[in-house]
Amino acid sequence: MSLKYHCLILDHDDTAVNSTAEIHYPAHLEIMRQLRPSVEPVSLEGWFQKNFHPGIMEYLINELDFTQHEIETEYKIWRDFTLKLIPHFYPGFIDFLHEYRSKGGIVAVVSHSEVEVIQKHYSINGKPQVFTPDIIFGWTYDEKKRKPNPYPVSQILSKFDLEKDDVLVVDDLKPGVLMGKAAGVSVVGAGWAHQIPEIASYMKENCLVYLESVEKLREFILN
Repeated sequence: MSLKYHCLILDHDDTAVNSTAEIHYPAHLEIMRQLRPSVEPVSLEGWFQKNFHPGIMEYLINELDFTQHEIETEYKIWRDFTLKLIPHFYPGFIDFLHEYRSKGGIVAVVSHSEVEVIQKHYSINGKPQVFTPDIIFGWTYDEKKRKPNPYPVSQILSKFDLEKDDVLVVDDLKPGVLMGKAAGVSVVGAGWAHQIPEIASYMKENCLVYLESVEKLREFILN
């Protein structure tokens, strides 16, 4: 069977792994406990919404008024959580990737998590049959080299000698959509991590298709 999309560009957090609920939101609660103990933290749903709009850095700086020193402290607390906790992959996700690769597919990851963290998640959660992405673009302070900038997509196209029609971005939030649009490639919405109306509505309007389960993704790609 010939694949319609020869390369998947996957988001990581809340697309491959359930990391906001298991890592990032608990880290935020600890950050608020230490840095803003008098402020009631947003709920998990509220945290997803802040990720969606205006974005985490904008939220911390413009709404919570974090200073540069507090941003550095926030990063240290968040990174400690990401290094010591391992989120679960969504059921069937690793099996789907193995099946996709067996048919000749290329798997890239473009995420705001750090590369070594993503590698660790795959190396641990992929057992007994470990899956290793072909290439990973993770967090960098250079905003020109991270999504929503199209830089990662252009690098993937060049490295694997692909056309834009060969590639499909899979993401649960706006940065992946904006990156895909800027790069001129298609995007599908990953709707299995959260069902927040504001986010779902945006993804349905701006993606090629909005998929509500990993199995629906599998069917869309392989059937």
